[in-house]
Amino acid sequence: MSFSLKGKVALVTGANRGIGKALVDSFIAEGAGKVYLAIRDLDSAAELVSTYGDKVLPVYVDLSKAESISALAEVAQDVDVVVNNAGLLSNGDLFADSFEQSFSTELEVNTFGLLRIARAFDPILRARKEAAFVQLNSVGSIKNFDGLTSYCASKAATYTITQALKSAWAETGIQVLSVHPGPIATDMAKQVGMFDDAVPASVVSDAIVQSLKDGDFHLFPDALAQEMGSAYSAYAGAVIEATPAPVAALA
Repeated sequence: MSFSLKGKVALVTGANRGIGKALVDSFIAEGAGKVYLAIRDLDSAAELVSTYGDKVLPVYVDLSKAESISALAEVAQDVDVVVNNAGLLSNGDLFADSFEQSFSTELEVNTFGLLRIARAFDPILRARKEAAFVQLNSVGSIKNFDGLTSYCASKAATYTITQALKSAWAETGIQVLSVHPGPIATDMAKQVGMFDDAVPASVVSDAIVQSLKDGDFHLFPDALAQEMGSAYSAYAGAVIEATPAPVAALA
């Protein structure tokens, strides 16, 4: 399966900065006809609007508010590819008093946000001749990193849901891409002290364009991610990407 962005309509959550902003640049450079910038602060898209004019359209969304996602889907009925990029990271210790609250907030945004986006856009993507759904997971979805346990756990859950989407949409032709970056030069990396070792966000956005063309399910875009992905690939290919076994076979 291969998905080309030429002439397509895309929607990117968290499109105003970091990987989201780089995705807008890469998608338009690849020939996307329009990109919905799904963000909480519409004014923060001013630079992208100035650069791309009517090729971009800022629209409000807050992944923690189900009603805003429903409203977003009502506006973006012509979408061919949805990229769920927005996410939240709380830097906290497993035994900190604030851990449960941090974990709950990350689940609300990262995990339930993905679920709400996928459910809202399911009928829209099913109706398109060609469609794709891209989920920004993390290397933290397959390995815990000390101090980021709540974030890793929320991303492990989003990775599981991404696998479920692949299975649920297998007969529809909707391509699903699970992206697992390592440290990327974003505000989030700066927040947890990884900025010095980070690579530009364009490394991720350009790799997503190529992986959509190649029909991949997993993408490990940067050097650290590729090292982990190489170690994980045998299991991923034999188990995660294999044809799902009947539930009865798991008994």
